[in-house]
Amino acid sequence: MDYISNLFVNLGNSWTTLLSSFLPPWAVTLVNFLVVAVILVMMPVVATLTLTVMERKVIARIQNRIGPNRVGPWGIFQAIPDAIKMLTKEDIVPANADKPVFNIAPLLIFAGAALLWAVIPFGRGMIGQDLNVGVLYLVAVGSISTIAIVMAGWSSNNKFALVGAFRVVAQLLSYEIPMVLAIAAVVLLVGTMKMGQIVELQTAPFILVLPAAFIAYILAAAAETGRAPFDLVEADSEIVAGYMIEYSGLKFGWFYIAEYGNLLAVSAIATTLFLGGWRGPFAGQIPALGPLYFITKTVLIVFLLMWIRGTWPRFRIDQMLALAWKVLVPLGLFTLLWVAVVIKLPVPTFVQWALSLGGNLVAIFITLTIMGRSAKRYAQKHALAGA
Repeated sequence: MDYISNLFVNLGNSWTTLLSSFLPPWAVTLVNFLVVAVILVMMPVVATLTLTVMERKVIARIQNRIGPNRVGPWGIFQAIPDAIKMLTKEDIVPANADKPVFNIAPLLIFAGAALLWAVIPFGRGMIGQDLNVGVLYLVAVGSISTIAIVMAGWSSNNKFALVGAFRVVAQLLSYEIPMVLAIAAVVLLVGTMKMGQIVELQTAPFILVLPAAFIAYILAAAAETGRAPFDLVEADSEIVAGYMIEYSGLKFGWFYIAEYGNLLAVSAIATTLFLGGWRGPFAGQIPALGPLYFITKTVLIVFLLMWIRGTWPRFRIDQMLALAWKVLVPLGLFTLLWVAVVIKLPVPTFVQWALSLGGNLVAIFITLTIMGRSAKRYAQKHALAGA
C-alpha cells in the first residue's frame, strides 16, 4: 500500500536505480528528462484520441443522432483513421506568411497543453512535481496558449486569421481574470498554492464551500479553451476558422490536439480545486481508489463542458465580453473578498466554510436576479422596437 500511496516517487526511484546500474549520472539525468517529456507529450495525444469520440457521442445524443458507429465496436476507434487522414494531408504555408512564427505557434500551443500536467495530482503521491507555487505555475503556463494563438493569427498574413487573433486579446484575456479570481478564492481558503496540499485539505469538496467560484471557473474555462458557445476566436460561420485558417496537416493537428488537451487539463484542475481531487470513500485505506475517483470526477467535468457546447448557441462578441466583465468578474471579486473576511473570523474551520457557502449562495442569487431583470428589460425594449 505504501508503494501505491507514493506511486510516482517510488516508480521514479526504481527507474533511476535501474538506470544507475549501467549508465553514468549525466546520462541518467538526460534519460529521465526525456521520459518525462514523452509522458507530458502523450497526455494531450491520449486526450484527443479518447475525447473526440466521447464528444461526438455526447453531442450526437443531445441532437438525437447516433454518432460514430463504423470503426471498431460502437465506433470507439474512429479517432485513428481521423488521425491518419490529418497526418497525410499536405502541409501548406502561405507565401507571405511570417514563416518562423507561423511554424512555432502550433508547437507552442501544444507545449502549453502538455506542461499543465506536471503539477496535477492523480492520487496521493501521484504528482509529477508538487511545486510550492503550483497554482501560479498553472496560471502562467495557461497563458502560453493565448500567446500561441495570437502568433498564429498574426503570422498567417490573412485578415480572417488576424480577426481571430484580435478576438483572442478580447476574449481570452478577459476570461483569465474571473478564472484567476476563482482559483485565488480556493488558495486563500486553504492557505497554500501546492496542488497536492489543496487536495489533502479538502475534507469537504470546495464546490460545496465555494459554488460561486466553481461556476465562474467552469464558464471561464470553457471560454479559455475556445469552445462553444465561446468559440469566437474560431467562429467558422463568420471568420472561417479564425486563427487556424491557413494551417493544414500536422500543424493543424497540433492545434486540434492542444484543444482537447486543454479541455482535459482544465477539467482535471477543476477536479483538484473544487471536487476533492482523488479523495473519496475509502481512498485513504485503498490508495488504488484515488486515481479512479480522480478520473471519474474529471470525466464528469469534461461531460459538463461538452453538454454546454452541445446545448448553447454561440454568443455575440458583446454578450461574451459582458458576461466576463459585468457578471463573472464582480462575482469572482465578491467571492474572493468574502473568503478574505471569513478566514479572519475567530471561529472553527467548519463555521468558516459554512459562512463561505452562505455568502456564495447569496452572491449567486443576486447575480441571477440582476441578470434576469436585465434580460427582461432587453426583451421589452426589443419588443417595443419591433412593434
